[in-house]
Amino acid sequence: MDRRPQTMYFDVESALEEIMRSSDEEQQKEAETCVSDRDSSGSSVDSLEDAMFGDGLDPVLDRPSNDTDEDWCPESSAELRKRSRQPSSSSGTTSSASPSAAAANGTGKGRTRGGRARGGRARGGRARGRRARGGRARGGRGRWSQSVHALSPSTSQEKWHNVDEDDKEPPQPVFRPARTPGPQLLFTASYTALQLFQLFFSTSVLQTLIHNTNAYGAKLNQGRDKPWHNISGEDFKSYLALVVYMGLVKVFTLTDYWRRSTIYSLPFPAQIMSCRKFLTITSALHLSDPQDDEENEERKGTSAYDRLGKIKPLYNNIRDACKTFFHPHQNISIDERMVASKARSVLKQYMKNKPTKWGYKLFVLADSLCGYTCEFFVYEGKSMQSRNGLSYDSVMALVDEKRLGAGYKLYVDNFYTSPILFRDLLSKKIWACGTIRPNRIGFPKTIRNRLPRNASRGSIRWLREDELLFVEWKDTREVLMCSTFHKAYEGDTVKRRVKANDGQWSQVHVPIPGAVLDYNRFMGGVDLSDALIGYYKVLHKTRKWYRTFFYHFVDIAVVNAFILHQHLARARNEKPLTQKAFRETLVLELAGLKSRTAAPQTSDVGRHNPKHITDDSTSGRRKCRLCHQKTPVMCATCEVPLCFLPKRDCFNDWHVQTGKY
Repeated sequence: MDRRPQTMYFDVESALEEIMRSSDEEQQKEAETCVSDRDSSGSSVDSLEDAMFGDGLDPVLDRPSNDTDEDWCPESSAELRKRSRQPSSSSGTTSSASPSAAAANGTGKGRTRGGRARGGRARGGRARGRRARGGRARGGRGRWSQSVHALSPSTSQEKWHNVDEDDKEPPQPVFRPARTPGPQLLFTASYTALQLFQLFFSTSVLQTLIHNTNAYGAKLNQGRDKPWHNISGEDFKSYLALVVYMGLVKVFTLTDYWRRSTIYSLPFPAQIMSCRKFLTITSALHLSDPQDDEENEERKGTSAYDRLGKIKPLYNNIRDACKTFFHPHQNISIDERMVASKARSVLKQYMKNKPTKWGYKLFVLADSLCGYTCEFFVYEGKSMQSRNGLSYDSVMALVDEKRLGAGYKLYVDNFYTSPILFRDLLSKKIWACGTIRPNRIGFPKTIRNRLPRNASRGSIRWLREDELLFVEWKDTREVLMCSTFHKAYEGDTVKRRVKANDGQWSQVHVPIPGAVLDYNRFMGGVDLSDALIGYYKVLHKTRKWYRTFFYHFVDIAVVNAFILHQHLARARNEKPLTQKAFRETLVLELAGLKSRTAAPQTSDVGRHNPKHITDDSTSGRRKCRLCHQKTPVMCATCEVPLCFLPKRDCFNDWHVQTGKY
């Protein structure tokens, strides 16, 4: 009896030691895979393309400095100095459309809100920022900007137009989605948090994960004293409950959840599952069939080898579910997402300009309004190459016009924007807008009437090439935009705080192109999705690369289920749960416990509030629906006139009779 506590402690330690040992064995295999892949890729590994991709550039569409172009030479330093000496008044940009732009001139001593953007992701976002509030697209006058190839040589004879020169408005998209935008569920039905989560982790998916985990666990325990005991569906649901719970309650190590000290007294994990069982399931967690993994390993070094083989069963199901149960609204955006990891894997990428520099790179299509992850795929490395470049292929792989429909407005940043991409999207009835780099293939070559360096804030230049509009706008710095559905300038302004020569700060109205306004408003779909995931992400450190993806897929499923819950609750005029309350409810339902944070039941007056029909109670009165007498009050939700007096409470009586609570 005295030795029992020591035995339990020894078992937990043994489980941890076993996880580390098996992880080291697989890590060694992954290291050998990395070396073999590097050897097979030849000299391209340490080529200039690697450096460009690490800088966030497309090796195909962004030309480095050692390329030449006989038809066009960029501005020399003398020409740049000549542009910078030009007075801003000669640019003609401070016309009647920008009466306050002159007041904003010379305000460089103010707070810099430039770079390429201010703002950006709330959690885990892009280091380059997102909102076009000043910066030129990165690569404008830097390492890669010494030459630019163009698709249309005729533009070299064009010139950039001033803001007072009218632009022809292009045809606007007619929105014809393939399905009704929003959740593809019954709005009249009531769904629990678990039911919404199971749309992505269905019963068949859970059975596949359980079967593969049991097979891998039995394989690990071959020749050992303790045989593997198969886990059941309830065990795996309890495991998922603890995984989501660990995103809500953070501790330093996994074993701290089961510690019985005064500081770490957390009764919930021990109530659901023992520490030893949780660590055992974690060590055996496997997404693919071990037999299929062995067959895939035999194909290593050939074109038939699948780098994503160990995540394919869950990977494909999650992607299909994301596309099935929600249809995006008209404004959508595409961006990259980094899933943090430092495990040895050929899939791992290094992006020096990202807050998460080491990890796996995903390309994501999200709804700009709610942040729902509509589609995504994992970047597999150099094997994904094409003639048009990675940025072009990524967009084309995510945008399926047959599934989406026609008339969509797509927003991308300067890694993706290119004239050839926007023209091909337009042929698919998908309009696009985004920031663009001046060294991107197809960008207009002409420098005639470009903005001088000392141009006043709010100065605008534009150039139209068939269906493409190129806009140059000066905020704290220069912003370059490309669009297929915007007009150059429509009279919009934005407020900016500027500092005058006397040191006083004031607000001025600065002209802004419509393309910049819409970009700032609708580009943040992936950023919003990343923020929702980042608040309570379940990801924790693991040496197995496929487990990192498992935790991220759980995050995607929970956040998408939460967004579906929000839409369904609002459709029924109910107050939706917060994400924290939704996750708490999901944890209890996965664990098989009674939910203590169920959707709130609205009372008569809680959801149906009385309000006055007009500001004057003596006029505008209407007949009460119940007693037919005149009343100045109506239900704010039902818009039905009802008496609301101490002696004649038709408001509550009518709602009770009709059952509208």
